[in-house]
Amino acid sequence: MKVILVDDEPLALKYLERQLLKLDTISIDVIGAYTNPFEGRKEILSRDVDIVFLDISLPELNGIELAEQLLEQKPHLCIVFVTGYHEYAVTAFELNAVDYIVKPVQIDRVAKTMERLRSRIAARPEEVMEPNRKIRMTMFRQVMVEQPNDPGQFAMLHWRTTRAQEIFIYMLQHRGQLVRKSALIDMLWPEFDMDKAYPQLYTAIYHIRKTLEPYDTRFQITNTTEGYVLNIEDVQLDIEEWENWFSSNPSVSAASIDRHIEMMKLYTGDYLQEYDYWWAEGERQRLKELWLTSSLCMADWYVEQERMDEAILCYSSIQRQHPMEEKAYFSLMKLYVMQDNPAQVHRQFALLSQLLRDEMGEEPSPYIKKWYDEWNHGAHTESLN
Repeated sequence: MKVILVDDEPLALKYLERQLLKLDTISIDVIGAYTNPFEGRKEILSRDVDIVFLDISLPELNGIELAEQLLEQKPHLCIVFVTGYHEYAVTAFELNAVDYIVKPVQIDRVAKTMERLRSRIAARPEEVMEPNRKIRMTMFRQVMVEQPNDPGQFAMLHWRTTRAQEIFIYMLQHRGQLVRKSALIDMLWPEFDMDKAYPQLYTAIYHIRKTLEPYDTRFQITNTTEGYVLNIEDVQLDIEEWENWFSSNPSVSAASIDRHIEMMKLYTGDYLQEYDYWWAEGERQRLKELWLTSSLCMADWYVEQERMDEAILCYSSIQRQHPMEEKAYFSLMKLYVMQDNPAQVHRQFALLSQLLRDEMGEEPSPYIKKWYDEWNHGAHTESLN
């Protein structure tokens, strides 16, 4: 395994190199040791390297930030952080999410780290998915992604911290756009001082990159001075496929109805329904409104085609998803009149009336109440005759 060391203390560099070379059970080649982080970065990016040992407290360039820059261009690089302060590393930086060792470096700790990294490196070719294969990913209900080497099987990504998960999903929502580091810190670490908040962010980004490793270049996080840009390639998002279809095909016809039905199946739940993220609410409501508009169009088309049973199913689905949508109740009432089912007409009006009273302290819209009263009077008159 080819290793490069970066530490601003020359004695620490020599000591770490000696400890590594003592590991006679592992083949290790220390191909470089640098006290200047910028020189170290240049060499790491230009050479064939497996593992980098980085001191956290480097001059001018924080070790975790340097790791982030390296991983942006070499996502499969294994990085081990080195620190002189155990509590500082574990508590402030949450480095349990990455590999780290504490100074003075103990030989048994180095041995365990290298064994773990050797296993990771050996397994890497099997973990990375085949190139050029498009994968699917869901954002309706919850984020799930097609497995790297198991087409058709979806699973959730495994995160060690909930903040890493939230950052990734936030960037996924804003894919292709700059997400400012300051915005992420305000969102997730508002109570932290900047000198502690930024390392937290860098560590989370490090973990995100490691989690996405099996998907090769399909998820690319670009680092800028101000923030990050997540670009996805060869990934089909259910929300994009769904929205593109209904935005491009707002009307329903005999030629498009089957495709409308198939695309509606993608809407397995509201956008990011399983996550309590306040910042997702705007997008969630926008997509719910598009679902409602599309469903109403489909239901109305069924009525025009006199496909009453399908229209009833469609309006009933709208009722479940949007219980405050009066048009669904009103349309069902009229359909049940056409089917000579007065009990269901009364039931739909009663459901709507009760819901509006409980939720808003109001009655159904005047035009619905007027229609219902006239129908009810007519039905009562007919029964007397």
